[in-house]
Amino acid sequence: MATEQRRKAPSFTPPQVLALGFALMILSGTILLALPIAHEPGQQLTLVDALFMATSAVCVTGLAVVDVATTFNTFGEVVMILLIQAGGFGIMSLSAMMFMLTGKRIGLQERLTMQEALGSFSIAGVVKMTRTIIATTLAIEAVGAGLLFLRFLTYYPPGQALYFGVFHAISAFNNAGFDLTSQSLRTFNRDPVILVVVALLILLGGLGFSVLQDVWRQRRWERFALQTKLVLVVTGGLLVAGTLLILVLEYGNPATLGPLPLTDKFFNAFFTSVTFRTAGFESISTGKMSYAALLVAIVLMYIGASPGGTGGGIKTTTFAAITLAVRATVRGTEEIQVMGRRLPRELLDRAIAIAAMAAALVVCVGGLLLVTESHLVSDPSNPVTIADALFEATSAFGTVGLTTGVTPHLSVPGRLLIALTMYIGRVGPLTAAVALAQRR
Repeated sequence: MATEQRRKAPSFTPPQVLALGFALMILSGTILLALPIAHEPGQQLTLVDALFMATSAVCVTGLAVVDVATTFNTFGEVVMILLIQAGGFGIMSLSAMMFMLTGKRIGLQERLTMQEALGSFSIAGVVKMTRTIIATTLAIEAVGAGLLFLRFLTYYPPGQALYFGVFHAISAFNNAGFDLTSQSLRTFNRDPVILVVVALLILLGGLGFSVLQDVWRQRRWERFALQTKLVLVVTGGLLVAGTLLILVLEYGNPATLGPLPLTDKFFNAFFTSVTFRTAGFESISTGKMSYAALLVAIVLMYIGASPGGTGGGIKTTTFAAITLAVRATVRGTEEIQVMGRRLPRELLDRAIAIAAMAAALVVCVGGLLLVTESHLVSDPSNPVTIADALFEATSAFGTVGLTTGVTPHLSVPGRLLIALTMYIGRVGPLTAAVALAQRR
């Protein structure tokens, strides 16, 4: 009898557990955010808007159809930051935390799911890594909150400065991009301390916990794992290239970098390069950037963060693998070599699958937005262009959270479409596809 019951019990694969876990977190967040006790007096939130905001928070994106600061009261804002923290931790880190607190044994199924969630090559040490992730996250967020608190004291009373420091530190490290100022960080675009602290939190969150752990333990380049070296090289290259391109393309734009002194131009170009890849903070208006700069943004958002990090995108290692494969093809070599190591064929196949599925998703979502938002496309005063639609789709997939101004005006079908795209971007296109395709 017991054997028969076990046979009838549903068995989920690790990708399915991750997909269902995030879906349940979004559902819980939707219910809480839809409650009247979460809103400021006179404010109302439809169920679709609550779903959108919960999805954006859990998927650590930052796209918003309502203003967090004016729509939600303290309870609603706390719900938002808890959803962001839960989404940043990931469903399996939260599950592992509950197992540890209750003293339950973490079985093979849970370890396999942790491996999938962390992007690890082996289940060995995944429980220990999960403990490290939780401790590291809380420690970095605490330091970031302290630094932001000290700086916010120059703008706000102590209580508000502390609250703002904690909220924005969690939002930044988890690459969420939500703010409590109603203007993102544009108010502080001449304050390099706030820009640098938030940028560093975003970078640390996007590097991936395995990379942070490897750097902390080894502390010497020659001892770093291959993935750590690849992540650091690609991240550094994208950061430098992004900063220089934005600085050049927006240098004289009167609506963005133009009015700023040279030093502030550099800090804002650096900050924008960081936030383009993984987070939705703004120090200059994204919607007023040139099309050339928006194209740079789309490329950076598409690549995104690193495996095991809190950002989205196809990941830096995927981008590196495809770039190395192209280089090998141009040179006429069959083996893909990187830093004296051979890249296994199965990793390249996975990278190509992820990149192709991501590109197809972005193009399809962008095309559908042009259909669902036809009222905005034909608006003579401020028409939505193909560039705006592709930017919105890439931002949702990369869980970046930046917009050229389209998000607040989306129709109900458009909001549901972007919410689904954020969900796929957070879970991962390959993981989502496998979760749907595999039966056991």
